[in-house]
Amino acid sequence: MRLVLASGNPGKLVEFRRLLAPLGFDVVAQAELGIAAADEPHVTFVENALAKARHASAATGLPALADDSGLCVDALGGAPGVRSARYADDCAADRADGCAARTAGRVGIANPPGTAAAGPRGDTDVRNNAALVAALAGIADRRAHYYCVLVLTRHAADPEPVIAEGAWHGRIVDAPRGARGFGYDPHFEDPETGLTGAELPLERKNELSHRGKAMRSLIARLGREAGGATGIDASRAIDADVRNAR
Repeated sequence: MRLVLASGNPGKLVEFRRLLAPLGFDVVAQAELGIAAADEPHVTFVENALAKARHASAATGLPALADDSGLCVDALGGAPGVRSARYADDCAADRADGCAARTAGRVGIANPPGTAAAGPRGDTDVRNNAALVAALAGIADRRAHYYCVLVLTRHAADPEPVIAEGAWHGRIVDAPRGARGFGYDPHFEDPETGLTGAELPLERKNELSHRGKAMRSLIARLGREAGGATGIDASRAIDADVRNAR
């Protein structure tokens, strides 16, 4: 069954395709269907994810899966939080107020024109990581966690979207390590393995990560809705719900 991923992040597309293919879902990015990204003006992860999923479902007539995720650093009051993808731009916008304070005060605004979307994703990741390390200079408390919420809408007006969440706790390190992953992975150290997210093999990362945990929770929910079924039956259950909604 075709499922639209309401994200333009290539790293997320690879991970979701890998995780959902065994369940019978053919995941296609919204950009491949000519769908523009939805605005993300909300102050919580779940509100942003829901807005993105409904937007993709409305534009395509297909079930849609959206996630909103980010890095929350204890010493920065939860920043970068929902602004994780735009952290460097927020910091650069007002150096005088301080990076952490600026980000905490801007979590509810939409993407500034010409910021996060400009330039390759890799360049944005490098700038965001540099901004994070600079914000934590001289701070001993490096506790942080990744958070992910997944929202699956069977159709745009779905009154009962499937919602799942997951968290991955660790700490921030100054020196980047590893060549895998994306986002803040090179600076996020997992306490169980001692490896950063960018050093972990993909299979192991899926076991530990916020997104992997959220996805397993989502799959379990779909299985319960399909009467305890697993595997491809979950895809068929969603397909039946979509047909009934038409």
